[in-house]
Amino acid sequence: MSSVESNYRKERDSMGSMDVPSSAYYGASTMRAVMNFPISNLRFSRTYIRSLALIKGAASQVNVELGLLGKVIGDAVSVAAGEVARGELDRDFVIDIFQTGSGTSTNMNANEVIANRASELLGAARGKGKIHPNDHVNMCQSSNDVIPTAIHLAALIDIEERLIPSLRVLEQSLMDKSEKFWGIVKTGRTHLQDATPLRLGQEFYGYGGQISRAIKRLGYAQLELNEVALGGTAVGTGINAHPEFAKRVCAIISEDVGVKIQETTNHFQAQNTIDAIVVTSGILRTVGISLYKIANDIRWLGSGPRAGIGELTLPEVQPGSSIMPGKVNPVIPESVIQVVGQVIGNDTAICNAGYGSLFELNMMLPVAAHNLLESINLLATSSNNFSEQCIVGLTATENGPLMVERGLMLGTALAPAVGYDKAAAIAKKAAETGSTIREIAQAETSLSSSELDRILNPEEMTEPGLGSGVGGG
Repeated sequence: MSSVESNYRKERDSMGSMDVPSSAYYGASTMRAVMNFPISNLRFSRTYIRSLALIKGAASQVNVELGLLGKVIGDAVSVAAGEVARGELDRDFVIDIFQTGSGTSTNMNANEVIANRASELLGAARGKGKIHPNDHVNMCQSSNDVIPTAIHLAALIDIEERLIPSLRVLEQSLMDKSEKFWGIVKTGRTHLQDATPLRLGQEFYGYGGQISRAIKRLGYAQLELNEVALGGTAVGTGINAHPEFAKRVCAIISEDVGVKIQETTNHFQAQNTIDAIVVTSGILRTVGISLYKIANDIRWLGSGPRAGIGELTLPEVQPGSSIMPGKVNPVIPESVIQVVGQVIGNDTAICNAGYGSLFELNMMLPVAAHNLLESINLLATSSNNFSEQCIVGLTATENGPLMVERGLMLGTALAPAVGYDKAAAIAKKAAETGSTIREIAQAETSLSSSELDRILNPEEMTEPGLGSGVGGG
């Protein structure tokens, strides 16, 4: 036998035999998909492969319990599936994201890897065992219910284990800065123009509030995702699946993984749409837009250091220019902003995938899965990085408080005392002359210095109330 021939073995599927690398656990169906889809270098994520294996392992356990699968074979399948779930056979998951729209190729990839490994555990050579990828590993299942279930499960795992913890860290770091900056009064900005004073701590309290609500919104996404298609098999009718199969598999996975999944009460909607995935992507987009606002505000508040706003000093993490010595850029917020751009693009791809729901099946499941899981993980890693490399090290400068006395919107506090029109005239004159509101008010109203001190107290203006004046406006 030549060295080339010894590097391959013959495996068969329903279409005939294929040459498969001798070292591979996958079989003929996977090899066909590798040849059919040489499209990109994109592959399913670690969590997705883990989720697929968790389904296969729990399925074999339930099929043994239901008396549908022999214990020896079922136990071997469960052990092999466990190895896949732990990432020990990741190199054998070789199929491109851009493949058959149902993800059947990836389902068969898992079936073949698990079948060959389980056969090996029982003493057979790869490709020579009696454990069949369809008859045994795929029992009571179809690609059409397994693939969408794996998408939901993987998204739930990554949201629970990665994204929500990362956002909680960011929320806490923002709230810590809110407390630290509470005593700093600065000029607010609306329409990119000066507005009434607020505390820098209040500004950061708002940022923290955005993240706490992002976490709350993700809770709704989790409720959408925990209803899964498993049990519907080919078109939602459940043909070739035991009526108890999906319920039992979901219970095992929920207990083992710590995220709840449950069989849908309507298999037809669960398999012929990806509505829950589209909803989840929209929530991820919203989380991203919140991060964009916070990152963008912080880089603007840190702009300068002399020709910008300069109210914050951002941590200096790397040189900012190859030509301008000493320049330092807000690179961490910039990376967050770029992540958000990718997440929004992913959401567009997922919306387009939603259009791929035709009759009893969505035919864009792999691309929806890839983009959804990428968005979750990008938001998780960038949130962690934003917190650790930027928010924690932020410091406030004196620029904010120094500009408060020169702020024209201090005139807002004059309105109850002198009327809106008079206060507006004072503000306009202050702008024209370069004077302060206090200076013009002293010259053009009967208010005493002590009254002006009381009315134009910027700290008082950061709290709710009608002001210290006596008039309406």
